[in-house]
Amino acid sequence: MPCSIESLKKLALLGAADDCIKISSSEFTEHISSSSKTAARILKKLNEENLINREIVQDGQLITVTEQGLKKLRDEYADYQRIFENESDIELYGYVVNGLGEGKYYINLDGYKKQFENKLNFTPYPGTLNVCLANYSKHTREKLEELPATQIKGFTDGERTFGNGKCYKAIIENIECAIVLPSRSHYPSDLLEIIAPVNLRKKLNLNDGDEVKILLKQNNHKHP
Repeated sequence: MPCSIESLKKLALLGAADDCIKISSSEFTEHISSSSKTAARILKKLNEENLINREIVQDGQLITVTEQGLKKLRDEYADYQRIFENESDIELYGYVVNGLGEGKYYINLDGYKKQFENKLNFTPYPGTLNVCLANYSKHTREKLEELPATQIKGFTDGERTFGNGKCYKAIIENIECAIVLPSRSHYPSDLLEIIAPVNLRKKLNLNDGDEVKILLKQNNHKHP
């Protein structure tokens, strides 16, 4: 019997990942090379495992891949990435969005600015490029936690205490930059703040909604 993940992938390729599709067990046999009874058992099993939603109708079945099913497919995709992709590179894709204007304030603080200069080897432009990750990159975002990071230490100015953070060196269109992740942040995990020695918006002529590719090197070295 074909494995569940292969059958789930076939349904997704037929359009069930994006919308409800109508298909009979006999029609599904053509896509998984099995008998009609086997196809019916597979669809029943996928439904029982909450990987698909299935509604029996007069001349077939209405099928949609569930969010749990999509997660299973994303996990499978991530495994193939680890097998076949260059282990030194991670690619993230997202869309430029407006920030809250806080990046400029924090980057200009001497306690952070000097560390950026010493540890990243560039003086950051006073502002960040804010990127909201595309849905298909949100799972890849989790790989950041597996990479060695450049640690940014917190400090106090006598009145306020500023927290720790970490940076991941990256490249956007051949421009050296870094993703900054504060240890304590109200930002959602799919929103990235990126610093660079130049104003990335102006340099790359970026507007809100434009897609960008962020390339990370897995050979980032930790900095004490």
